[in-house]
Amino acid sequence: MFLQELITFFQQLLNGLTLGSTYALIALGYTMVYGILEIINFAHGEIYMFGAFVGMFLLRSGKVPFPLAFLLAMGAAALLGVTIERIAYRPLRRSPRITALISAIGMSILLQNLAILLLGPQTSPFPKPFAVSVFKLAELPNYPHALTVQINTLQIFIMLISFALMLGLHFLVQKTKIGKAMRATAQDKETVSLMGINVNNVISITFAIGSALGAAAGILIGIYFNAVYPTMGVMPGLKGFVAAVMGGIGNIPGAMVGGLLLGLMEVFGAAYISSSLKDAIAFAVLIIILLLRPAGLLGKNVQEKV
Repeated sequence: MFLQELITFFQQLLNGLTLGSTYALIALGYTMVYGILEIINFAHGEIYMFGAFVGMFLLRSGKVPFPLAFLLAMGAAALLGVTIERIAYRPLRRSPRITALISAIGMSILLQNLAILLLGPQTSPFPKPFAVSVFKLAELPNYPHALTVQINTLQIFIMLISFALMLGLHFLVQKTKIGKAMRATAQDKETVSLMGINVNNVISITFAIGSALGAAAGILIGIYFNAVYPTMGVMPGLKGFVAAVMGGIGNIPGAMVGGLLLGLMEVFGAAYISSSLKDAIAFAVLIIILLLRPAGLLGKNVQEKV
């Protein structure tokens, strides 16, 4: 019985890490924008959806190899993110935060309904970029229903790509000149502008990077579940926001940790509690985190001097 439970546990652990790594990519988009502008980009879920559709159409054409389609979709999403920042957020930068929040929600609804109008509400299958092989890591054949811990090449690919992008972002932010400018802008935009740094360019680059990561998550989830549709960004977008809050909104390592933890909680909750509650788990976690640790797991409480 113990071995049976152990096998099930490790299988769910692999499933949770696969899902959580995509939540982490989405959460990074939220936390990067909040870290600099202190606003929540609720259109991020639609950027995730846009990236998935661009990747799907490029692969369906049969003329673009998957690695190039992946990069082009990330680039297209980066352009969309920069455009959204220019249209919906930059004119409202000195307005109250609630104004920018309403603008973000409006942009989300606009993009979602525009996608429905242009592409239709139906679900489209995502082309498989490669053949999927399954590897058995452990097996219990003597039970009425043979139990195995297995992982397939698609799960390995999703985790490798997700962690590579997260490590790349960490290197960019911590070790490069633009990363230093982003960190400085997050601390004090006025002082940074006086020191000769173009704040608008830094913010645009931040939106571009966060949007590209969201598109990467959209493509990976599209491949994983073999489904792309105009409203696919709603729930993952909200869960990415929950993951960012869980880790500490504005904290890049926190967003990574929050995404992985949320994926694990969702998968284990569906397996051991009820599959019908898997979406509710994310929001229950959000409430608990806000009550017990409002700054998030890795966030810090900052007192503003008035």
